[in-house]
Amino acid sequence: MPANEEDNDYIDLQQYLLVIKRRWLATTLVVGSVSSLTGLITFSQKPVYEAQGKLLLKQESGASSLTGLSQKVGELSGLTNTSNPIETEAEVIRSNPLIEKTINKFQLQDKQGQPLEIDAFFSNLKVKGVRGTDVMEISYKSTDQEQAAAIVNYLMDAYLENNIQVNRADVTAAKQFLRKQLPQIEARVVRAEAALRRFKDANQVVSLQEEAKVGVEALKDFTEEITKAQAQLAGTKSRSQGLQSQLQLTRQQAVSLTSLSQSPGVQQVLTEYQKVQDDLAVAKTRLTEEHPTVRNLANKGLALKQQLEKRVVNIVDSPESIPEKNLQIGELKQTITEELVKSEVERLALEQQVGVLQKTFLSYHARMKALPRLEQLQRALERKLQVAQSTYQQVLKQLQEVEVVEQQQLGNARTISPALVPQKPISPKIKLNLALGGFLGVLLGIGTALLLEAMDKSLKNVEEAKRLLGVPLLGSIPRVGDKGKKKLEEGHEELPVLNSPYSPVNTAFEMLRTNLSFTVSDKELRIIAVTSSCPNEGKSFVSANLAVAISQLGKRVLLIDADMRRPRQQKIWQLTNLSGLSNVLVNQAQLSNTVQEALVTLDVLTVGKIPPNPVTILDSQRMGTVIEEATNDYDFVIIDTPSLTAVADALVVAKFVDGMLMVVRPGEVDSGAVTTAKSVLEQAKVNVLGMVVNGVSGDHGYGGYYYSKGYYGNRESKEGVGIQVG
Repeated sequence: MPANEEDNDYIDLQQYLLVIKRRWLATTLVVGSVSSLTGLITFSQKPVYEAQGKLLLKQESGASSLTGLSQKVGELSGLTNTSNPIETEAEVIRSNPLIEKTINKFQLQDKQGQPLEIDAFFSNLKVKGVRGTDVMEISYKSTDQEQAAAIVNYLMDAYLENNIQVNRADVTAAKQFLRKQLPQIEARVVRAEAALRRFKDANQVVSLQEEAKVGVEALKDFTEEITKAQAQLAGTKSRSQGLQSQLQLTRQQAVSLTSLSQSPGVQQVLTEYQKVQDDLAVAKTRLTEEHPTVRNLANKGLALKQQLEKRVVNIVDSPESIPEKNLQIGELKQTITEELVKSEVERLALEQQVGVLQKTFLSYHARMKALPRLEQLQRALERKLQVAQSTYQQVLKQLQEVEVVEQQQLGNARTISPALVPQKPISPKIKLNLALGGFLGVLLGIGTALLLEAMDKSLKNVEEAKRLLGVPLLGSIPRVGDKGKKKLEEGHEELPVLNSPYSPVNTAFEMLRTNLSFTVSDKELRIIAVTSSCPNEGKSFVSANLAVAISQLGKRVLLIDADMRRPRQQKIWQLTNLSGLSNVLVNQAQLSNTVQEALVTLDVLTVGKIPPNPVTILDSQRMGTVIEEATNDYDFVIIDTPSLTAVADALVVAKFVDGMLMVVRPGEVDSGAVTTAKSVLEQAKVNVLGMVVNGVSGDHGYGGYYYSKGYYGNRESKEGVGIQVG
């Protein structure tokens, strides 16, 4: 862990210890109260004893297993996969009838002398299964140790008796049910036999298996003949397709071309049409398109073409157009065309043969197809008859077994460990209760201290002040003891720096004086204003003693009391207040004639007559002139101003100074006031030099070690110093 993290953890622990130290009275009261209450309750309780007994649960009763009824009578099993038979039996033991029977047996009563309620009995009863076994543990708590054992034993006996009665009732109910069902099952057997006989008579069934065997052989022969004919048909189709691919014609086109090539009318017109086309081609080589000869030949060719198309249509009677080149075919092509026609005739004959064979096959197959259905119906009837007969035999056997079992004792549990009279109480556990009470008391005590600390909004320590203000810490002024308080009340001293030069307070102000010299780097610090978040934080005390500390360096210091609301400097220095700052600001007096000498190098300018509106005269040009005059005559000027959250005087004075010093006193100011003061300073853009924490002790965490441990004990550590008030 890094070193800084260890420091943070240490500081946090220190803070908690300081909180407990501050709230020691509340913490002690809570710890003592809780511990005392725990002891009182523990020692006032009566001893409670717990007796235990155990039952062994069996999956099935011995009698039912011997008679073959293990699946029907007396078996411990759940209805679902998630159910637990042991838990089910535990609920039987906790059932109201058994509990009421036990309460009545022992005449159990509550504290008011009334019969014990079932819920109250449950609070003392515990029924659970022993993990990994078929053993159930029953325990009961009571202040009477003999009664506790007797209750457990009686409850186990009552459960065993109830278990036997329930099982016997199940057997009786099963016997009555079987006797009622037996005649009905016998009638079902008779009906099944009659139905099978009627089926065979109606369908004239002798042996369906033999008939099916003969039918299969016949279908096999028909299948072979059909396959042979289909093979021949496939060969004929292949030959036709080969001839068609050579001619590049369909079967219809081949028949049409054969007819056209054998038609004299078509061939004659075709010959004339071809001759005219030849003549026309020759004429176009010598004559133009408009020449009469060319036109006549063209018209004649057109007429012959139309006549040819009409004759072709009359012969072929097909909507497809036949190319002119196909109207005349050669001898080879004509021979191939004739072969194609013959192949087509043969194909049609084979197709007809295959159709006849298939029709005969289907006709014969229809009869064979009915055989499986008849066989299925026969098997269904035989199956019903078989089930009816089997059920009848089984029910008859079970009825005989139930009549035997009814006379036996059917139990699923037995006692393996009766309850003994307990010798040692289970409660109260004195040591444990006292330890828990003490631990709880400590927790509640610490919690109370932390709660009170959280509810207390006052500033607790230096670290919290640094976190809230976010400005440098320039000094920590230790808190004065009771001796100092007495002197303050008598009015003898509020200037420990002047009167106790070897005290911790004097050293603290020397450190503050030194730290102030490092707050401004670009110029010499000569004018500061001292303020606080709220009254009574000791700003006037800090201002006066800081002035003394600076004057001890040989510098001429002027201390101005600008707190026209609650002036304190004339009381601290025991000066007159006939004329002061207010008189100078309204031109009723001069600065040099108004200041009063407190020390050789320290002058004090008191408030003077308190005006009705201090902000008006402070926020004036005359104020700036007075401060400028003071800087000419003095080396250092300290202005004591009112609190920030009370009035705006301090913000007005801040315009004329080099920086402002914040005084914070833990325990006197709350965090809300400090946050408000910080917000006011940020909005006014005031140059805050830093803060000085007043009234620091060991409880405030910072600087308390030296002050509380007597670091300065050898140098007038016992001198009295005044209490810091604002």
